[in-house]
Amino acid sequence: MKKVLVLGGGFAGLESAIYLRKNGYDVTLVSDRDFFYIYPTSIWIPTGESSFEDICIDLVDLQKAHGFHLIIDGVTQIEAKEKRVSLQSGKLLNDFDALVIAMGASKMKPKGVENTLSICGEPTQALLIKERLATLIQKGSAKIAFGFGGNPNDTSAVRGGPAFELLFNVHNMLKKKGIRENFELTFFAPMEKPGERMGEQALSMMEMIFKKTNIAKHFGKKIKSFESDGVVFEDDSKLESDFVMFIPAGDGHDIIQNSDLPKNGAGFIKIDDFCCVDGFEDVYAVGDIAAIEGPQWRAKQGHIAEVMARNVAHNIKVKESHKGAQKGYAEHLNILCVMDSGDGAAFVYRDDKKAAMIPMPLFGHWLKKGWGKYCRLSKLGRIPRIPGM
Repeated sequence: MKKVLVLGGGFAGLESAIYLRKNGYDVTLVSDRDFFYIYPTSIWIPTGESSFEDICIDLVDLQKAHGFHLIIDGVTQIEAKEKRVSLQSGKLLNDFDALVIAMGASKMKPKGVENTLSICGEPTQALLIKERLATLIQKGSAKIAFGFGGNPNDTSAVRGGPAFELLFNVHNMLKKKGIRENFELTFFAPMEKPGERMGEQALSMMEMIFKKTNIAKHFGKKIKSFESDGVVFEDDSKLESDFVMFIPAGDGHDIIQNSDLPKNGAGFIKIDDFCCVDGFEDVYAVGDIAAIEGPQWRAKQGHIAEVMARNVAHNIKVKESHKGAQKGYAEHLNILCVMDSGDGAAFVYRDDKKAAMIPMPLFGHWLKKGWGKYCRLSKLGRIPRIPGM
């Protein structure tokens, strides 16, 4: 039986392990966390609508459900040519036939970013955001800024949706408490039109939402630095804030920078359409760690990472059996999400042919809640997976 080593316990890594096991391979998954974190539903931790435990699935439970081997350890070095992986514990992994790299991306580090917290950072930051919000609510009034940044070397490495979602959920929470008028909420981004990749209809609807919710905007100025009391922009203007939630753009993973793997200008691993690393046999990269080619509006999302993972499991089997055709990720590139607001949601979709944002008042919130439960139960194998989800 072919042995496959999967590095990373997120959406891409876990999906790779699950589908490689379905294809009968001996799979070892390496993760630096002992739980799988459902990032899309972590937006409700800061508002208290979900607990931290609600968003986590124990990797041991997932191991039992799917039968892969599990190593909880950090990766310190990848020597792809020699097929060697070194771990923080000092252990050396070299007994595998194929390698799947799915460790996610590092984050860009603008000056003073330590003065911010991110809903897309380390999972525990969601709890810290909750604490900061609670302190400000107890104070009775505050200025709060929400924003995200871009990577000029790779436009796909942006995480804007969760920033919008957390902003609208906090607005809704403050409104329910009857204290919204005491809080100044501002959304900021260095782009002239943040969210433009979702399409013109989405931009128009977002503008309407900002006006309706009385949320201020600060767009089109590059970020110079973050300070303890706000955001400083390239023209030295300052957005004063008692708390800043900021999602940095993705950047090439630190481990990859010091590896022998081919990288693009942003430090992401170069792959072909079949997720095979350029110039390497039996080495694959999936999810945020990979350089995804395609239209300017492309974005790295969980469902794309899972498509790539399933394709890799399929392609490894095709290569070994010499039967069937390999599958590529490019034809599946789209933007797909349910953008939650706490009291509703909007369905967002974009591909090369169309772009749409459809309001889903009230029931949209519960639809996304339902997806979170579906994600947990289906990953654990307790309910069937819906094809494509």
